[in-house]
Amino acid sequence: MKVYSGLQTREIALPLGGIGTGCISLAGNGRLVDWEIFNHPDKGRNNGYSHFAVKASKEGQLIDARVLQGPIQERMTGNYHLSKRLKKLHAGFGFGPDGETLGGMPHFKEHTFTGNYPFGDVQFSDPHFPGSVSLRGFNPFIPGDDKNSGIPAAFFEIEIKNSTLDSLNYCVALSMNNPLAQGNTRNAYRQAADVHYIDFSQQSYSASDPRAGEMCFGTDAEDVSWQQCWYRGTWFDTLSIFWREFLQQERFHDRHYAAPSADHHDTSTLAAHISLAPGESKKIRFVISWYFPRNYNFWHRWYDKQTEEILRYEEYRGEETWKNYYATQFEGAGEVVGYAFQHWQQLRQLSERFAGQLEHSTLPEVVKEAISANLSTLKTPTCLRLENGAFYGFEGTLDNIGSCEGSCLHVWNYACALPYLFPRLERSMRDLNQQYNLRPDGSLAFRLLLPLGQQRFDFRACVDGQYGEVIKIYRDWKIGGDNEWLRGKWPAVKAMIAFAWHPDNLDKWDIHRTGVITGRQHHTLDMELFGANSWLTGYWLAALKCAAEIAAFMGEAETEQEFTALFTQGKRYCDSALFNGEYYCQTGDLKRRETLAPYYVEAEKTWNLDEGNIYDFYWNEEKQEINYQIGNGCAIDQVIAQWHANLCGMGEIFDKRQVQSALSAIWRYNFQSTDERWNPCRLFAVNGEKGVVICEWPQNDKPWLAIPYAEENMCGFEYQVAAHMIQEGMIQQGVEIVRAIRDRYDGAKRNPWNEMECGSHYARSMASYSLLHAFSGFTCDLSQGQLAFQPVTPDGEQRYFWALEGAWGYVAWDEKAASLHIEYGHLSLRTLTLACWSAARDCEVRLNGVATDATRQHMTWTMALN
Repeated sequence: MKVYSGLQTREIALPLGGIGTGCISLAGNGRLVDWEIFNHPDKGRNNGYSHFAVKASKEGQLIDARVLQGPIQERMTGNYHLSKRLKKLHAGFGFGPDGETLGGMPHFKEHTFTGNYPFGDVQFSDPHFPGSVSLRGFNPFIPGDDKNSGIPAAFFEIEIKNSTLDSLNYCVALSMNNPLAQGNTRNAYRQAADVHYIDFSQQSYSASDPRAGEMCFGTDAEDVSWQQCWYRGTWFDTLSIFWREFLQQERFHDRHYAAPSADHHDTSTLAAHISLAPGESKKIRFVISWYFPRNYNFWHRWYDKQTEEILRYEEYRGEETWKNYYATQFEGAGEVVGYAFQHWQQLRQLSERFAGQLEHSTLPEVVKEAISANLSTLKTPTCLRLENGAFYGFEGTLDNIGSCEGSCLHVWNYACALPYLFPRLERSMRDLNQQYNLRPDGSLAFRLLLPLGQQRFDFRACVDGQYGEVIKIYRDWKIGGDNEWLRGKWPAVKAMIAFAWHPDNLDKWDIHRTGVITGRQHHTLDMELFGANSWLTGYWLAALKCAAEIAAFMGEAETEQEFTALFTQGKRYCDSALFNGEYYCQTGDLKRRETLAPYYVEAEKTWNLDEGNIYDFYWNEEKQEINYQIGNGCAIDQVIAQWHANLCGMGEIFDKRQVQSALSAIWRYNFQSTDERWNPCRLFAVNGEKGVVICEWPQNDKPWLAIPYAEENMCGFEYQVAAHMIQEGMIQQGVEIVRAIRDRYDGAKRNPWNEMECGSHYARSMASYSLLHAFSGFTCDLSQGQLAFQPVTPDGEQRYFWALEGAWGYVAWDEKAASLHIEYGHLSLRTLTLACWSAARDCEVRLNGVATDATRQHMTWTMALN
């Protein structure tokens, strides 16, 4: 676990929330920031004066009181455009940091932040405060348990230790602004069983309106005081009076107004009181919950072209809504708070068990950091859950809307965490694609539009998305072992394969059934390639290999033979015609205008132009060259299909030695310092930072307008190639790439829990989870009841976390035994295969600590299980 201190905590904001619920973030200095709980992203939303505060007293006399925050790390001059965003006159540049940061209040002098997802721990110290204080924020993260990993709440534990020689009284107060529709809200203290809470409700909207909702915050402390409303005043009166009362009164006296205010968003406080003997410590628990049950697609009209204004979620115009999944599990915010305290111990222990097993895995620290940190993406507004529980993802998030809708196929190809940690949610994406995105000709729309069934994304299919989906169906079958589920997908798999030569495929991918994609090829870099290349043909080959195995399982021998023959033919071509002796490149003459002719459509509408035809966009008249191609470039994803194949255990897609040569070329040419190159694209690495660029041209024959984003560093791509290098034995190089990424996200420059691409919390970065499998050599086929591990490092004591359908745990090796441990759930296996360090060494195999008979074959032990 990495400990951040000083300026390294400046950019930290760790998301606290459930899968598909939105989140509140815990800042590096202990602030509660980015209140993204209203069914849309909302970077920078502070929710008034919401904060924790602590004080210590002795025999009724105050010793010290502070907000539970470290020093303010905002821009000291104030931020641009803040007055418009907060709708405040005296805010923004020229007014200093906003008062809602509480930067003007007494705070702790020193703080550190430790993150081990899903936990964020802030340790505070100050010479004037009599004791040590720590704040832990989390939301349960339990692989396989999507309900308890999807609670719309943030959990907090504040621990205070009395480090003095006297018995002291301490108070921990949570104050929270009611952000609901102003003018018709209620702040009310309530008690249910042993839980005290403040309930925020509103009567402005009907229950079917997406703006309707409620919030709560509560504690199960035994001794509490509260204030339902802060003083309503002008100027700075509310915070001023609150702090004076906090200093002068040992307990809060309630304040309540008979009617809602038309001018104030009332703030409430709930305080817990404890007494501590010298050296004694206690923990106080709080929960903040939210409940906004209905959602709607507002991002289709988020920008008003006439006024050039960004329309906000709150400007609802009667569009069709749907229910959030969490609203089918809970009846309201109060029930969420009660559930959280009732199950707190189990939820925390299981989350700690998961985080601990990942932390104790035998991985370089920076690799564990990369794997763990990107799991937080699942708890951000990047991810939604629909009413039936199905999972839906944006690519990332912008300031206040999702970035690039629709569980985009070619982006989510890279996201490896969800299928292993929450397999049921991943399979729901396959189900939605088959039901709503599969067209009659077998092409697959690569974005799923909401509300479901209203319309289908009408842009052309993309090669990597289409055939990545086949690979993911194969993978999800292996992870889940559900043969009936696969049978339901088989007609779609065959249709998607056959689209390559379908007469209605105007992009003519593999019209002559050669096993090679040569037509117009849309892809994740937002353009089209023309001509064969290993990147996209690799997806095609891997899909063919997956489909052939599925055909064999289905008993369709003729189909199996057809797909296998296509794969063999295409592989032969790739390994011979596309490999230049060092790496794989793109074939075709970029100076040949006639290449574009088969795809000409008069006045064609394209995704990238308001109007125009393919020649206007792809043909560079000045340079007599096709735009946006790779040519002889060394591309980061040239052998990505082999990465997928290694993870799925499907075997060879490309020649192994050539794959290793290609990866070595990527390391040699693409891994660069920003001081050594120019970058006209987005700046995800600057000032000498290092990373792997999307494409490089070692022979200085870069196309005049090359493939988009060629000069960028995008984390998801980099994790993919780093994990692939590790799979192929290039361990040092792979780890160095991971270190370069995480050095960019060091807490001072960027948020370690927010890797960006097209917006924040970008889904592609969850490719980092594949680093775990690269080191452990994890493969599984639950359709056959098989699980295997073959670590990439051949000696020493090792252990690795693993997860798949229905169970998770760890696998370990020591000098005497190899063992599999199940920490959660149940696992039904027929065979378990564990690699040994030496062919000559005898090795005992254990399952949950019990020795099991095993058979040695070469350097592995396989045990048959009942």
